[in-house]
Amino acid sequence: MIIIRRLNDATLPTDRRAIEQVREILRSRFPDVREKYITDIPEQLTDPLRFRFRTSLLVAENRNGNVQGFSMMYYAPDLHFCYLDFIATRKELRSGGFGNSLYENAREEARRLGSVGLFLECLPDDPKVCLNPGLLEENRARLKFYEHFGAYPMVNTRYETPLTQGDEECPPYLVCDFLGQPPVSRKTARKIVRAILERKYEDILTREYIDNVVNSIKDDPVRLREPRYTRSRRTSAPVSGYKPASGTAPASGTTSAPARPAVPPAEQIPLVINDRHSIHHVRDRGYVESPVRIATISAELNASGLFREIPVRTFSEKHIEAVHDRGYIRYFKRVCADLPEGKSIYPYVFPVRNNHRAPEDDSVMAGYYCIDTFTPLNRNAYLAARRAVDCALTGAEQLVGGGRAVYALVRPPGHHAERKVFGGFCYFNSAAIAAHYFSGYGRVAMLDIDYHHGNGQQDIFYRRSDVLTISIHGHPSFTYPYFSGFAEEKGEGEGLGYNVNYPLKEHMNGVEYREVLERAMEKVRRFQPDFLVVPLGLDTSKGDPTGTWNLLAGDFELNGRIIGRYRTPTLFVQEGGYKNRILGVNARKFFQGFHSVFFDNQTNKN
Repeated sequence: MIIIRRLNDATLPTDRRAIEQVREILRSRFPDVREKYITDIPEQLTDPLRFRFRTSLLVAENRNGNVQGFSMMYYAPDLHFCYLDFIATRKELRSGGFGNSLYENAREEARRLGSVGLFLECLPDDPKVCLNPGLLEENRARLKFYEHFGAYPMVNTRYETPLTQGDEECPPYLVCDFLGQPPVSRKTARKIVRAILERKYEDILTREYIDNVVNSIKDDPVRLREPRYTRSRRTSAPVSGYKPASGTAPASGTTSAPARPAVPPAEQIPLVINDRHSIHHVRDRGYVESPVRIATISAELNASGLFREIPVRTFSEKHIEAVHDRGYIRYFKRVCADLPEGKSIYPYVFPVRNNHRAPEDDSVMAGYYCIDTFTPLNRNAYLAARRAVDCALTGAEQLVGGGRAVYALVRPPGHHAERKVFGGFCYFNSAAIAAHYFSGYGRVAMLDIDYHHGNGQQDIFYRRSDVLTISIHGHPSFTYPYFSGFAEEKGEGEGLGYNVNYPLKEHMNGVEYREVLERAMEKVRRFQPDFLVVPLGLDTSKGDPTGTWNLLAGDFELNGRIIGRYRTPTLFVQEGGYKNRILGVNARKFFQGFHSVFFDNQTNKN
């Protein structure tokens, strides 16, 4: 599995390792690149004012963190264009589609930024321009590659003028990818070309040379070379669902774009459903955590058009071990495998006095690792919980790879599972496992909006400052888990101040709830996370058998809008919600509210 992710700086160990590998690839694939340019990469990421471009470094990594390829692109916010400086894979790789994926991701990034086009240099395929015949075959292959995406050299300019007369090096073409939009005007093209030459080559180009190239652009709008290697993919109309940067417009007389779908594919939220959740079906009387919950929600989501389902990937158990006690994991896995079909063990005795001495009997041991008497162990509990973790990590991997929002629709839930104990229908804390995974790539905030306190992530991250944990819940004086969730629980040591609880009164309406949610989101904003994990409980609704609050469908929509307007890459992980008649509607309304603001004018956040 390869993920493509964007590096924002060089502060995290994972990012520093990735940058070192990018440097290795640069040195091996581009031996003529100056060493200063290679060593400046971290500063390019963090100091856009100095370099007069905002740098976007995308790396293609395997699961071991080995960089297989990268692209480095610059964005000029003053002129709304992107310049692709490098795209390269390791020398030993034949292809593997890395180049295609990297370029597609660069194009998507350019679209998201509202660029009028993506520009790059490519050595010429014309023997009259390139006087080094040994380079012609490779140059043709590169230009063919870009033609597949509808990118062609600009013609009728002096861009490929040698720096000195008789220079035997190959001066590059300026290749233009207008991302499905019309070509830019002469005026805009001149500004863009001047910016590229001045900002990229200010120490080697003279003012006379730059003026000569800029003034040679005469066509209005600019013209591109006809395809030589592929069929034309050009279009004079904007692509469906694409919003150009302000101040740009299609040229007069162009054809109309296809009718925009209600939700463009790029704005659909990936949906990861636990495809093994139904094997965990406890038919005991009063057990409300049933398979019908997932079916009820997914039916409403499918009808909304907001989602596209993606397959679940399988992850190593090391991600669970990073969050949960190994002894507990081993016990849970073994006891479930040993139980006969249809048989459940319920905890019934607990180590109040001596919890350092574990019992030997499996049924007694259940209480050693549990916090209540109503969460059973059975043959399929481990398998279903393990798959829920895979779902959450599949979603996390999507966001690390550049996704914007993902919903992991899972059961059993997880937010009551602490490092060493299970309970509240929860066995593995899928949301916390995903949050720990994210912490290798940036700062993480968790906002638990289940009716019950998120004691699991509080316990797991209580002494950490890289993960902010927030929980909005019913006061523990009257609701599960009763012994945690008080306002004074604020973290310890390094984590002091990074755990926030909002224990609320027994009866709440939507207006009162939103006042608290706004305060919580303001704390998230001040923390400035790179990722937001939302353990999503729908048991805050009116009539839920496990709650006492009175939120209606319209309240869920407004709550979604409050979270969505911050536009932080967000992973939702399903937790509670047990009134099946309205469960799906509430989920749909929540995501309709979230979607309505999250994908609107995203560039405002950048």
